[in-house]
Amino acid sequence: MNKTIRHTSVFVLLLVLALLVRATWVQFHDSKALADDKLNRRNAIEQYAYPLGDIIVAGDAVTGSKRTKGGDLAYKRTYKDGPLYSAVTGYSSQVYGATQLEGIYKDLLDGTDNRLKNPLDTLTNKRADPGDVLTTIDPAVQKAAYKALGDKKGAAVAVDPKTGKILGMVSTPSYDPSKISGSTDGDAWKALTSDEDKPMVNRALRQPLPPGSTFKLVVAAAALESGLYGSVDEKTASPDPYTLPGTRTVLKNENASAPCEDATIRTALRYSCNNVFAKMAVDLGQDKVKAQAEKFGFNTDKLDVPVRAAESSYPSGMDKAQTALTGIGQFDVTATPLQMALVSAAISNGGELASPHMVSKVTDADGNVLRDFGDEGSKRVMSAGTAEGLQSAMKTVVEEGTGTNAKIDGAVVGGKTGTAQHGENNSKTPYAWFTSYAKGGDGKEVAVAVIVESSDAARSEVSGNGLAAPVASAMMRAALR
Repeated sequence: MNKTIRHTSVFVLLLVLALLVRATWVQFHDSKALADDKLNRRNAIEQYAYPLGDIIVAGDAVTGSKRTKGGDLAYKRTYKDGPLYSAVTGYSSQVYGATQLEGIYKDLLDGTDNRLKNPLDTLTNKRADPGDVLTTIDPAVQKAAYKALGDKKGAAVAVDPKTGKILGMVSTPSYDPSKISGSTDGDAWKALTSDEDKPMVNRALRQPLPPGSTFKLVVAAAALESGLYGSVDEKTASPDPYTLPGTRTVLKNENASAPCEDATIRTALRYSCNNVFAKMAVDLGQDKVKAQAEKFGFNTDKLDVPVRAAESSYPSGMDKAQTALTGIGQFDVTATPLQMALVSAAISNGGELASPHMVSKVTDADGNVLRDFGDEGSKRVMSAGTAEGLQSAMKTVVEEGTGTNAKIDGAVVGGKTGTAQHGENNSKTPYAWFTSYAKGGDGKEVAVAVIVESSDAARSEVSGNGLAAPVASAMMRAALR
């Protein structure tokens, strides 16, 4: 064999070896990445080849599957009362993927979860019958929130303080997931994604905003826990008017005639005295306020219910004037409605914060439980004495103060209003907040938070008591029924 042929043969052999190595690499290393690629249409064909499992609310499926006409995707997702439950279910689209519970439990709902397979299925790689997701949502609470919010832009969350079960979660304006579940819904998708009101954003979990005066509950808890004040009825050192430290800015109270000078925590919550809680935050120092906020769940980006909530934030590195503003829930403080519901839940539950969750169980097609979330545990975030004092003070807010629209006959109700500034120099319509708890005579409890971002109310009429408290009251009534 001459030299040229020998070199050519070696070169060809190397090419063959390179192809074999590449084929082996693709087969054993890249295969999963290729299979999972969102552009791989085989995934969608497989996912929608059969009816999906369902998301269940109080024993009834709020999802379904419908046979399509033509095409290679045999079934598409359907929704019962889609706008009512969209903040819970999310959507499952043949084109745009899946979100919320639909996305988190995609493998369970399409039958590819390994927990659904028996040994023979595993051996043959046969697709199993899909499983179901059972939620903690109470349909009465959900409907009450959705109806009460109406055409307002906002969100509401209700939690069982004892167990952490999320009983209701609504975000408005909402949308119908059925409108984008097929393969020819481009116009509907474009309309939703370009809507300036962002109906597909879950405001209850994913949009933290300044909590305003509802954050005063966190500052009060820090003051009592640190020993700055011994009880909610001890007078504070709170000049009125109060000038922000190092500035000439005088912090005003909403009610100029309110008895806010040196007011007790109870009185300061009742009248929502800004001077008291701004001064209190400065006296505590930002580190102590931050520590208490973090016990409630602020500054964590890993709050999963199981949908991940956006981080609620308490800032660091502030001067005293900025720290004072955080005491009234302004400056760079942000919170989701879920977070503020958890603050009231911990107060209602004697200082213990139960782990929030909106899925109770996941099951296979025969109803066998694959995982029971049950009681996921709790942690103590304040003493029982502090919680008892704040419960009492919040009750005063509802009975005699700024939260009277939350009253419920036959129930003990405590709450805190909030009106948070919006825009530079408060140039835009403020956010109206309300967070509360209610206890019925039969032992039932519920904690709620509501935010109304905008409504048709005149700016002068925007308040937590006027806009958000009635929504909270409707939800609490439904939960205690």
